[in-house]
Amino acid sequence: MAGHSKWANIQHRKGRQDKLRAKIFSRLSKEITVAAKMGDPDPDKNPRLRLAVKEAKSNSMPKDNIERAISKATGGDGENYDEIRYEGYGPGGVAVIVEAMTDNRNRTASSVRSLFSKNGGNLGETGSVGFMFDRKGQVIYPAAAGSEDDLMMAAIEAGAEDVESDEESHVVWCADTDLNAVSSALEEALGESESTKLVWRPTTTTELDLEGMQALMKLIDALEDDDDVQNVTANFEASDEVMAEL
Repeated sequence: MAGHSKWANIQHRKGRQDKLRAKIFSRLSKEITVAAKMGDPDPDKNPRLRLAVKEAKSNSMPKDNIERAISKATGGDGENYDEIRYEGYGPGGVAVIVEAMTDNRNRTASSVRSLFSKNGGNLGETGSVGFMFDRKGQVIYPAAAGSEDDLMMAAIEAGAEDVESDEESHVVWCADTDLNAVSSALEEALGESESTKLVWRPTTTTELDLEGMQALMKLIDALEDDDDVQNVTANFEASDEVMAEL
């Protein structure tokens, strides 16, 4: 299971260190607007919107930005985005899932295909790698939130399925349909999480050496730089030594 935890931590660290806050806020705003359009504009009555707002707050997104994103949906002047999932293989045969929100399917498909081919990957058909992942809820707490036993007990009582802990964080996993309830229960017990969202959790992994990891991260970084891309997930596994050298 170590690879899954490492992936969560890599994503978490990248998010914390990313200086392009405007790009992060843009992606979060897009998710908030789409969530508000699809349901009630009140986060308390719309689980997806509540989670989107929670994730935005954990990334220090200003309250005005959040309210503006919700207003776009309720005011009818927000763009209409299609949610699309792309699947393919990266360097070393690693399975990659790319989630996008776009107002131009042709532009996004062309861009994602090009990024795969330019960075040692190959875009496949929908379903080509999806079977190697499960859709799960993920809640991340810092190591300081409590001991491994404390987190496990809180997670069990909240209805979660599993907890992965290391020296940096606790990653709580639950069924995708339970994320809203589990995250709310954990918040009461442990306080605000560092991240709460739906993710693709690998069921099988591919081992990579340092060169392979560097090539994979190059592809992931290129994909994440695309304005239409919301999330990127890969099913890699790597040793602690390789991870330390990244």
